[in-house]
Amino acid sequence: MPKFVVTRWIPDDAVAVLAEAGEVVVSPADRPLSPAELHEFAAGAAAVVGMLHDRLDGALADAAGPDLKVVANVAVGYDNVDVPALAGRGVVVTNTPGVLTDATADLAFGLLLAVTRRLGEGERLLRSRTPWSFHLGFLLGAGLQGKTLGIVGFGQIGRAMAKRAEAFGMSIVYTGRSTQGSVSFEELLERSDVVSLHCPLTPETRHLIDAAALRAMKPGAYLVNTTRGPVVDEAALADALEAGEIAGAALDVFEHEPDVEPRLLGRDDVVLSPHLGSATVETRTAMAVLAARNVVEVLSGRAPLTEVKP
Repeated sequence: MPKFVVTRWIPDDAVAVLAEAGEVVVSPADRPLSPAELHEFAAGAAAVVGMLHDRLDGALADAAGPDLKVVANVAVGYDNVDVPALAGRGVVVTNTPGVLTDATADLAFGLLLAVTRRLGEGERLLRSRTPWSFHLGFLLGAGLQGKTLGIVGFGQIGRAMAKRAEAFGMSIVYTGRSTQGSVSFEELLERSDVVSLHCPLTPETRHLIDAAALRAMKPGAYLVNTTRGPVVDEAALADALEAGEIAGAALDVFEHEPDVEPRLLGRDDVVLSPHLGSATVETRTAMAVLAARNVVEVLSGRAPLTEVKP
């Protein structure tokens, strides 16, 4: 019976899918495994079901041994996976696109509302029992109607974000590879009242939002990031906020996750959430089940449902 190793807890529905085709071993550690631990854990596996914090590469395949046939990444992004190295060893790589589109777009738009309407600031005021009273100038935020949302990366999640923004009366500009109607990154920064990031993390997009990009944004603009943390230079973001170059930021992902740039933590013009983009029961279950189904398909000699090509 083939051995399937799962590097961290996944929902029972996904475990059940795997258990029908092999022996399932789930890591008992409620934390990311170190590279050495991961390699030891994967020894003898026919499949590795990994998370975005796992480095899934040739060294992992070598440690797993010749039985390894598939690596299933429980995420849509695969910047943690060395796809060419695994493919060169005959290992199929899969991810989980599609099933997390709406949940992530919902969270991104929620962050947009939270930062523009100062919701976190207001809640903190109440929880601290600070005296307050209503008046017309109290905790004024920025309305969205008639404003422009700039979407960097117009894939499934970016398009879902656009639909939500249009329902709120916003205009949309976007950048995207081979996407008709897209504008340049520079034009997007100049025109947008909110910039929302939905591009994959690649060498080209690492620190895409740097000091120069932040200076190019409107002084009253906001930044929202729900894609991958290193797309934003957090130190440069803190500098820009301190200098008043932009109005605020909302981040669900972080450059050195789980650590956050310390200067962002105490700012009322920053909204932070701990990587909750896909964090609904329904979505995380669907992601894990899709990963499990990919494993079963490959081990059964069939094509995977969502393969990542090198």
